[in-house]
Amino acid sequence: MITNDVQYRNTKTLYSRFKTAVAGLERSFDDSTDQKLHQLQIDAAQAQADDLAQEISDYEQLKSGETTSFTADSLADVATLLIQARVARGWAQRQLAEELGIAEQQIQRYEANGYATASLTRLCEIADALGIQIRGTAHLATEPTAA
Repeated sequence: MITNDVQYRNTKTLYSRFKTAVAGLERSFDDSTDQKLHQLQIDAAQAQADDLAQEISDYEQLKSGETTSFTADSLADVATLLIQARVARGWAQRQLAEELGIAEQQIQRYEANGYATASLTRLCEIADALGIQIRGTAHLATEPTAA
């Protein structure tokens, strides 16, 4: 998931390189090349390019501000939800940090590790700062999962 403009630019550059690699592989086929192996190389490079294109598209969609609703299927998904909301709000990590009165690097660390080190209180503060309203349901699993 792309979380900021620097990652966005880097991902676009990487996408361009993969597309160039795919085109080069498609041009480089000759009779001495193992056709199946060559096609596997093309398919692998194309699959990576497709994944990058999806990440770029997702980030651009968020940045457009058109997305205002996010889904978390578990508590573990809340981190992604917070990042998506920040991007959709049009806030840089710096702006969120300023709103919370903490260092930008702390937001960078939180987002890099999926908010694993953030307390529940901090998560609530972040949600409040972003203006996120969370509604949901909890379902009791038939068997608890080991932590």
